[in-house]
Amino acid sequence: MSSPTPAGKPFPHLRYCVRCCIPETQEGIVFDELGVCQACQSAEQKIHIDWTEREQDLRQTLEAAKASAGNNYDCIIPISGGKDSTFQLHVLTKVYGMKPLAVTFSHNWYSETGWYNLQNSLEQFNVDHIMFTPNRSLINRIAKHSLAGIGDSCWHCHAGVGSFPLQAAVRFNIPLLVWGESIAESSGRASYKNPVRKFDREYFTKVSAKLRPDQMVREDLSERDLYPFNVPSAEDCERVGVYGIHLGDYIFWDDERQTEFVRDVYGWRETQIEGSYKRYKSAECIMPGVHDLTCYMKRGYGRATFHASVDVRAGLLSRDEAWQLIGDTESKRPEGLDYYLKITGMSEEEFLSIMEGHKRPELKNVVIPIHPKTEPNEERILPYPQQLIEKFRNGDK
Repeated sequence: MSSPTPAGKPFPHLRYCVRCCIPETQEGIVFDELGVCQACQSAEQKIHIDWTEREQDLRQTLEAAKASAGNNYDCIIPISGGKDSTFQLHVLTKVYGMKPLAVTFSHNWYSETGWYNLQNSLEQFNVDHIMFTPNRSLINRIAKHSLAGIGDSCWHCHAGVGSFPLQAAVRFNIPLLVWGESIAESSGRASYKNPVRKFDREYFTKVSAKLRPDQMVREDLSERDLYPFNVPSAEDCERVGVYGIHLGDYIFWDDERQTEFVRDVYGWRETQIEGSYKRYKSAECIMPGVHDLTCYMKRGYGRATFHASVDVRAGLLSRDEAWQLIGDTESKRPEGLDYYLKITGMSEEEFLSIMEGHKRPELKNVVIPIHPKTEPNEERILPYPQQLIEKFRNGDK
């Protein structure tokens, strides 16, 4: 294999934001006349927002939800145990005195650290909790077809985090769902002045899942198999009055400070994340490296570019330092790919061939370098429940 890409733009023929490191291949990206991407525009807008006024709007919304809840839960909070949902629990329970029902769609790929963080958050905040976990065989089959269907390995997660909280809202007659980060925060698909889309029942289908369950039906995936991934009907949502808000639209969102806060106050734990130099995003999952590899292969950037761009906007990195981190991190083959190939029965050649078909037009006939990883991952790439079963079967204490 060739030597790693030197510091600088990974693909010089692509147009990149003049301020950060996001390329033109990011979905929904918008550059202004100066070549500044919408995420950078949003970061600038954020400094000039009257957050006191927005917080008052949040307080009114939450107080209204409390007043109408009666003896029911005040709201639903979808949680993963990640740093965002842990911070959301703090804000809702400790700051605003809400009684939420915590709801988790389990991707069934929990890391050891992620499992600890989820259980720790439930103990720290004393909230009632419901989790839905699709069975292992179903997850493996979906993961295989997800690659061809949407160009990444995680359709079941994208669809499940959208459908299950809505199902719980309808089933338990709880109108308000409270999410975390604003879509305007760092995705580049919107800005604070141009929010583009608000939460509705098809929000996650449009933003990440891309395909409805009926569009994922295959020879070994029936409509019955995929039934749990359907969102409730529009009639059911209207009957309950379901609506959703993002806390990041109302309070100043700061990933770094919030991570430090939940770590220091509530014992939240970081871990190594394949494909990034940061240790907190998707800490609950063993498979972010595969998800981000697919993004890198089809769009020419992955998690390191995303995080480095956020740090450039925040003044934590220079653009040159960001390019260096991206070059050192992003093109490494994740260990998670071995697990993915095992559970899907796919060869690496098949994987690469499928991803070749998902390449953005700007990257057709361009070699996307993938380099071997030189050090093993800190955590074992095996779902933590399976690790526990293996441990006790082997008689370990």
